[in-house]
Amino acid sequence: MKIEKLSPAFKDYLWGGTKLRDVYGKNCDYDKVAESWELSTHPAGQSVIDGGEYDGLTFGAYIEKTGKAVLGTNCERFSEFPVLIKFIDAKEPLSVQVHPSDEYALRVEGEYGKTEMWYVVASDPGASLYFGVNQPLTKEEFKEHIENNTLTDVLYKADVKPGDVFFIESGTIHAIGAGILICEIQQNSNTTYRVYDYARRGADGKLRELHVDKAIDVSTLTPSDTADKQSAQESIPGGTKTDLASCEYFTTEKYEVDGTVELNADEKSFVSLVITEGEGTAEGEENTVAFKAADSLFVPAGAGKIKITGKCIVVKTTV
Repeated sequence: MKIEKLSPAFKDYLWGGTKLRDVYGKNCDYDKVAESWELSTHPAGQSVIDGGEYDGLTFGAYIEKTGKAVLGTNCERFSEFPVLIKFIDAKEPLSVQVHPSDEYALRVEGEYGKTEMWYVVASDPGASLYFGVNQPLTKEEFKEHIENNTLTDVLYKADVKPGDVFFIESGTIHAIGAGILICEIQQNSNTTYRVYDYARRGADGKLRELHVDKAIDVSTLTPSDTADKQSAQESIPGGTKTDLASCEYFTTEKYEVDGTVELNADEKSFVSLVITEGEGTAEGEENTVAFKAADSLFVPAGAGKIKITGKCIVVKTTV
């Protein structure tokens, strides 16, 4: 099976910037390019095969045409493609929000919940984000802080720098701050409950909708484990490897390549390769694909050995 390069679906949310287009060369004419959905079968925005035999097919259509074996045996337990990978360019802060668990989301929204991981690609000096509460709260106290516009006073605030990793379990209140570009690996879901939004108005001039009651239902109101879960950096032939995060939905690793690093796509899982810095080539048994920063590659399960050559940083995701 061949390595496939993907082109993303774009979102022009009001808080977005222009770095994905102006710095990373994404082909999008939106005024604001808030998100690029790099690996997605979600109906709200599918990525598309870019080049080769399947050029122009949505990623979902590619899976239908080639068969679910390309996803690997570890994906058989999921009723749909389990992950969604995106870049997020936050020129302004995102709303304070929370995502439900699978049980709640499937019952109330008809899709899976969302556990996610953030890898910080770039950040402005002094940039920060919110990650869970900084003290135990009752539901009544939580609601009072929302109503009094003091919610951020009881949230854990973390300064960020490139290379930082945050693992956000479903139920964790969170918000990406201004001046941060991240690569997000998440469950394949678009269910978000907005809790606080700085009294911003949408394109229609109206205050953006909040989902306070649902947020109260699903939010974890005890402080989160905010410790960095990255492993120690391991030297490997051609570069280094760092384990970033692992859960039942996805496993992520970072490879800093300076030469040639060899990976393997076995029968258990596909391999997603998202390039966050640099350039190079990915060589499989059937083809070679050139890449640059912010490109996304899909390697089918069972494709075998993959050689990554260049000077680059690659985030690898498997199930």
